[in-house]
Amino acid sequence: MEMKTQFFIFFCYIILFCFSYSFSAASNNELSALLSIKSGLVDPLNTLHDWKLDSPHCNWTGIKCNSAGTVENLDLSRKNLSGIVSNDIQRLQSLTCLNLCCNAFSSKLPKSISNLTKLNILDVSQNFFIGEFPSGLGKASRLTTLNGSSNEFSGTIPLDLGNASLLEMLDLRGSFFEGSIPKTFGNLLKLKFLGLSGNNLTGKVPGELGKLSSLEYMILGYNEFEGEIPLEFRNLTSLKYLDLAVSNLGGEIPDEFGNLKLLNTLFLYNNNFEGRIPSQIGNMTSLQFFDLSDNILSGKIPDEIGLLKNLKLLNFMGNQLSGFVPSGIGNLPQLEVLELWNNSLSGPLPSNLGENSSLQWLDVSSNSISGEIPETLCSKGNLTKLILFNNAFSGSIPSSLSKCSSLVRVRIQNNFLSGSVPVGLGKLEKLQRLELANNSLTGEIPDDIPSSTSLSFIDLSRNKLHSSLPSTILSIPNLQVFMVSHNNLEGKIPSHFQDSPSLTVIDFSSNRLSGAIPESIGSCQKLVNLNLQNNLLIGEIPKALANMPTMAMLDLSNNSLTGHIPENFGLSPALEAFNVSYNKLEGSVPENGMLRTINPNNLVGNAGLCGGILPSCDQNSAYSSRYGSSHAKHIITGWIIGISSILAIGITILLARSLYVRWYTGGFCFKERFYKGNKGWPWRLIAFQRIGFTSTDILACIKETNVIGMGATGVVYKAEVPQSNTIIAVKKLWKSGNDVQVGRGSDELVGEVNLLGKLRHRNIVRLLGFLHNDTDLMIVYEFMHNGNLGDALHGKQAVRQLVDWVSRYNIALGVAQGLAYLHHDCYPPVIHRDIKSNNILLDANLEARIADFGLAKMMIRKNETISMVAGSYGYIAPEYGYALKVDEKIDVYSYGVVLLELVTGKRPLDAEFGESVDIVEWIRRKMRDKKSLEEALDPSVGNCRHVIEEMLLVLRIAVVCTAKHPKDRPSMKDVIMMLGEAKPRRKISGNNETSLEANNNNKEMSVFSTSPVSGLL
Repeated sequence: MEMKTQFFIFFCYIILFCFSYSFSAASNNELSALLSIKSGLVDPLNTLHDWKLDSPHCNWTGIKCNSAGTVENLDLSRKNLSGIVSNDIQRLQSLTCLNLCCNAFSSKLPKSISNLTKLNILDVSQNFFIGEFPSGLGKASRLTTLNGSSNEFSGTIPLDLGNASLLEMLDLRGSFFEGSIPKTFGNLLKLKFLGLSGNNLTGKVPGELGKLSSLEYMILGYNEFEGEIPLEFRNLTSLKYLDLAVSNLGGEIPDEFGNLKLLNTLFLYNNNFEGRIPSQIGNMTSLQFFDLSDNILSGKIPDEIGLLKNLKLLNFMGNQLSGFVPSGIGNLPQLEVLELWNNSLSGPLPSNLGENSSLQWLDVSSNSISGEIPETLCSKGNLTKLILFNNAFSGSIPSSLSKCSSLVRVRIQNNFLSGSVPVGLGKLEKLQRLELANNSLTGEIPDDIPSSTSLSFIDLSRNKLHSSLPSTILSIPNLQVFMVSHNNLEGKIPSHFQDSPSLTVIDFSSNRLSGAIPESIGSCQKLVNLNLQNNLLIGEIPKALANMPTMAMLDLSNNSLTGHIPENFGLSPALEAFNVSYNKLEGSVPENGMLRTINPNNLVGNAGLCGGILPSCDQNSAYSSRYGSSHAKHIITGWIIGISSILAIGITILLARSLYVRWYTGGFCFKERFYKGNKGWPWRLIAFQRIGFTSTDILACIKETNVIGMGATGVVYKAEVPQSNTIIAVKKLWKSGNDVQVGRGSDELVGEVNLLGKLRHRNIVRLLGFLHNDTDLMIVYEFMHNGNLGDALHGKQAVRQLVDWVSRYNIALGVAQGLAYLHHDCYPPVIHRDIKSNNILLDANLEARIADFGLAKMMIRKNETISMVAGSYGYIAPEYGYALKVDEKIDVYSYGVVLLELVTGKRPLDAEFGESVDIVEWIRRKMRDKKSLEEALDPSVGNCRHVIEEMLLVLRIAVVCTAKHPKDRPSMKDVIMMLGEAKPRRKISGNNETSLEANNNNKEMSVFSTSPVSGLL
């Protein structure tokens, strides 16, 4: 018995020894694996400082062990780690949770990770992982959560993920996955969340997804699918959130969607859906956010929409819907946003709209809606935007709006409204924009309007307003645009222009204003457009108008102004259009600046004017008899000259064509002094303003010795015209046989160039005209003496140019203002698509002018994608490569690259960055590695502390502009606001020396806390 006892004790010792040895071996194996993992990591914050042999690894940062002492949880999230994930991670065989989220990994995720078969949770989201996503994770039979979102994975989604049958969350959004959605996903019967949006997925959406009866969230938008929504989706009765927006889907919206009674969010916007909106939508009683905008839907809005009592957002804009707005929409108790604009809706709005809900945003513009504007729109006091323009509303403007303190924008122009402008709108502290133009409003401009402290845009033009302008109307401190043209206003123009420093546009035309033009108007240093035509103004033209630095358009025609044209008017720095016709001016027309080439029609009707572009003053009597003796004689003479000219031109064209045919068919040849092109005769010159040269003058300069630049869209020549002492730039667009075709047909191309010719902004190069025939096109620009920004920064002359930070800041701000004009002030918006330093020209004062805007999209290469033409390597936004959605955010990215050039002095692609690394990634790596960004700044600009701080602020703006995802980039308006926070603390150099306020706080300011576009609805 004693021997048996001893044997038992011995046996237990053996087992205990073996277990201890096994445990020790396993522990040592994990220890070495963890140290191997650490050796591959870059840890700038030293967060893993305690990963050392002198302490048990189960106590290390980010590690949890189970009761057996083996690692079951490895959490390295949000530690600013980068480097590589070691293959030795597979040695942690007991691992159930691996979290690498929110770091800066930019390597491949090791395939060995699929050997961790006990994983429950795998989170590698919000990194920069590249390459294919590891296959084999289907073997992890316990896997419930897989989050790989917001990375740069490519290739196809692994098919075997469909074998992870316990998966409840699968999130692969925001990478570059391609191919189709695996049909094997239909096996994931426990899946509650499926996120695949923002990739390059193609093919049809598999009907097998309809088997996922537990699914609550399906987010598949921003891909390039084909086909229709699978009918099997009717079985997804647990679904709460469905996002298929921007997915290239078509067909009709299935009636069976009515089965999805738990659905609270349905986003189908920006697709190709057609047909009617199914009435079964009314069964989706949980719906809160419903967006079908930008499709091809037609028919009526179903009345059943009124049954969706939880609806907060309803957006059907940009379709082809017709009929009435259902009255039941007015009864929806939760409705906050209603957008129905750009359809063909008619009839009245529900009379109780806004009475039962906290309506915040109403936009039904560009329809045919009639009737009165409901009084109840702001009953709950939350309405911020009221946009009703381009409809047939009648009656008066509701007086209740003048008590709606939440209003920010009121845009009701182009309707049939009558009555007066409600009193009280000027007291609304948040109101910024008031547009009531082109109605039938009567009465006076309310006296409270001048008391506003928030209004920046007022347009009351084309109404029947009378009386005089309020004497203090120009005292609104933030007023930028004030238009009251085509009314019956009388009296004098108010003289308090010094109280409106932000004014850019004033239009008082076609009224009955009298008196003199106030001298104080010269204090509006930002004024671009002043229109006073068709009034009863008298007196002389104020000399101060000639010295306004930004004045581009000035129209004083059809008044009774007297005296001379001020001598310095032609030297106005920005003036492009000047019209003083039909006044009582006299004396000699100055022969300087733009007055040398002014259109004579802008001077006619002034009997005493002579010289300059007009007949010399010693022939004044003959000129007077021709233009001023009799208005009837003027008209008759004009008709005779016009008819004679037309006949002469017709005869000339016929003779020229005959000669042309004889020369080319009869074997004759002749040698011309200028370029003719392949079949380049006859040429036609279209001018957008008065010019002092002809097509012959231009063609004579198209020769190799005059080439000053060459780019993706053409070659640029410098053309000097001695006769008019003019220097211009001419760009001849590339054309090579059948490889390149000009635009979408010559008529459309000419139409687009015509559109660009109408752009007017001080930071956009002026398009003077274009020259074309049946095969070639040349664009004529103003000549920029300081070349382009690329050469100024990186060329041979770079040492002598842009040596101070203020000049570079000036350029950055100017380009931002030009892009903001293209994106936000043009209709339709103009997307440049090729912003780069070589397309930013510098005038004599080093002021920036954007060039070549929109031309890249005219040149379409056969059998190639448009991204190969529109854009330059190093400046192209990442999403442009896979063409998910091209919008103004690609310009914002390119602008961010230009900012980096200005701040660092380096090209977008530089050998210093390393192979396949551009300037954006170079800066990102410095930030990830916690390196000093001061090292990246251009040392030639200066090393003063305040200069460095200002440059660092602009660098941070550049980082936001070059964010990977378009939604994280600011608008150009936001950029201008941020640049205002980074403005230099000295006077701006150059022509426009405006004093800037000193910043008393020497600490580095925070320009933004998060993305400036975050929080937008």
